[in-house]
Amino acid sequence: MLLVLSEDHKEHLSFLPNVDAAVVGEFGRIALEFLRRGSSPKIYEGAARKLCVPVEMVQHGVEGLMYLMTESSKHMISEVDFLDSVLVLGFGEELNQILLQLYLQHHSQIRSILSQLPSHLPAYHNLEWRLDVQLASRPIRQQVVPMLTMRLLMTGGGDSGDLSRRVLQTDPSTLLHLISTLEAALAAIKTNHARRIFRNIK
Repeated sequence: MLLVLSEDHKEHLSFLPNVDAAVVGEFGRIALEFLRRGSSPKIYEGAARKLCVPVEMVQHGVEGLMYLMTESSKHMISEVDFLDSVLVLGFGEELNQILLQLYLQHHSQIRSILSQLPSHLPAYHNLEWRLDVQLASRPIRQQVVPMLTMRLLMTGGGDSGDLSRRVLQTDPSTLLHLISTLEAALAAIKTNHARRIFRNIK
């Protein structure tokens, strides 16, 4: 899977080639700290004074770096996909490798922090299923009609912890077709052709 970066995110990260590796590493540390405790204008101001750049540039750079790290960690993208994702930024190989090392060094910690943050989106909790087979009906004495019934339980998000339920029903052939289609889509997105398309999405 490749990340699709918006023009705003690209612009926020555009000044990174103008700073050395130590500064990029420091921005990564600040981004991780902000993820834990929230932003602090004083840290932005201090970094801006050291670099002799506007505070907004530092803030946007840290926020852009935080977005890159959190989205990569959230989707657990591979090293190859990460490098392909940042390729659109036009950075040199050295900076790309620095960003990759930041991601590899902190992605487990970032995932741990994200898992503790409240979410307002439904999340998977459990799946219950039952297979029913109709062996006969009034017009047809002998028949086999299998039907799969699933109950999907999801947490509602936020602090309430309430469960929502969705009942789904399908026949095995439709379910197998759905599975094969999704597997084909997952395989297609990993091809070199798909990577080239994602690189050029604006």
